[in-house]
Amino acid sequence: MRLPTGYETLQLLTQEAQDFITPALWPANSSDFDLVDYQIWWKLQERVYRSRIHDVDQLKLCLMEDWKHFQQTFIDEVVRQ
Repeated sequence: MRLPTGYETLQLLTQEAQDFITPALWPANSSDFDLVDYQIWWKLQERVYRSRIHDVDQLKLCLMEDWKHFQQTFIDEVVRQ
Protein backbone atom coordinates (compact mmCIF):
# COMPACT_ATOMS: atom_id res chain seq x y z
CA MET A 1 0.00 0.00 0.00
CA ARG A 2 1.38 3.38 -0.89
CA LEU A 3 1.01 6.40 1.34
CA PRO A 4 -0.88 9.45 0.08
CA THR A 5 1.16 12.35 -1.21
CA GLY A 6 0.91 15.85 0.19
CA TYR A 7 -1.24 16.84 -2.78
CA GLU A 8 -3.65 13.96 -2.16
CA THR A 9 -3.82 14.83 1.53
CA LEU A 10 -4.68 18.45 0.69
CA GLN A 11 -7.39 17.25 -1.70
CA LEU A 12 -8.90 15.03 0.98
CA LEU A 13 -8.85 17.77 3.60
CA THR A 14 -10.40 20.25 1.18
CA GLN A 15 -13.23 17.80 0.43
CA GLU A 16 -13.81 16.34 3.89
CA ALA A 17 -12.92 19.05 6.40
CA GLN A 18 -15.21 22.02 5.99
CA ASP A 19 -13.03 24.30 8.12
CA PHE A 20 -9.76 23.38 6.39
CA ILE A 21 -7.68 26.41 5.44
CA THR A 22 -5.74 25.84 2.23
CA PRO A 23 -1.97 26.40 2.20
CA ALA A 24 -2.47 29.48 0.00
CA LEU A 25 -4.08 31.15 3.01
CA TRP A 26 -1.48 30.05 5.57
CA PRO A 27 0.56 32.94 6.97
CA ALA A 28 4.21 32.84 5.93
CA ASN A 29 5.64 33.59 9.37
CA SER A 30 2.94 33.46 11.98
CA SER A 31 3.73 33.73 15.66
CA ASP A 32 0.94 31.17 16.05
CA PHE A 33 3.31 28.51 14.69
CA ASP A 34 6.11 28.68 17.18
CA LEU A 35 8.47 26.10 18.61
CA VAL A 36 6.02 25.14 21.36
CA ASP A 37 3.38 24.22 18.79
CA TYR A 38 5.81 22.14 16.76
CA GLN A 39 7.12 20.20 19.74
CA ILE A 40 3.67 19.44 21.06
CA TRP A 41 2.26 18.55 17.62
CA TRP A 42 5.21 16.28 16.92
CA LYS A 43 4.57 14.37 20.14
CA LEU A 44 0.82 14.25 19.50
CA GLN A 45 1.41 12.97 15.96
CA GLU A 46 3.72 10.30 17.31
CA ARG A 47 0.95 9.05 19.59
CA VAL A 48 -1.93 9.28 17.12
CA TYR A 49 -0.24 7.46 14.26
CA ARG A 50 0.57 4.38 16.32
CA SER A 51 -2.69 3.03 14.94
CA ARG A 52 -4.16 3.20 11.47
CA ILE A 53 -6.50 6.15 10.85
CA HIS A 54 -9.39 5.43 8.48
CA ASP A 55 -11.13 8.79 8.17
CA VAL A 56 -11.22 12.38 9.40
CA ASP A 57 -13.68 11.63 12.19
CA GLN A 58 -11.44 8.90 13.58
CA LEU A 59 -8.46 11.26 13.36
CA LYS A 60 -10.35 13.90 15.35
CA LEU A 61 -11.28 11.35 18.02
CA CYS A 62 -7.71 10.07 18.26
CA LEU A 63 -6.32 13.59 18.58
CA MET A 64 -8.75 14.48 21.36
CA GLU A 65 -8.17 11.22 23.20
CA ASP A 66 -4.38 11.41 23.00
CA TRP A 67 -4.40 15.07 24.01
CA LYS A 68 -5.96 14.03 27.33
CA HIS A 69 -2.87 11.95 28.12
CA PHE A 70 -0.36 14.78 27.97
CA GLN A 71 1.18 15.44 31.34
CA GLN A 72 1.12 19.08 32.39
CA THR A 73 4.80 18.75 33.27
CA PHE A 74 5.56 17.98 29.59
CA ILE A 75 3.68 21.07 28.43
CA ASP A 76 5.36 23.21 31.09
CA GLU A 77 8.79 21.94 30.01
CA VAL A 78 8.10 22.72 26.34
CA VAL A 79 6.96 26.23 27.24
CA ARG A 80 10.04 26.73 29.44
CA GLN A 81 12.36 25.80 26.55
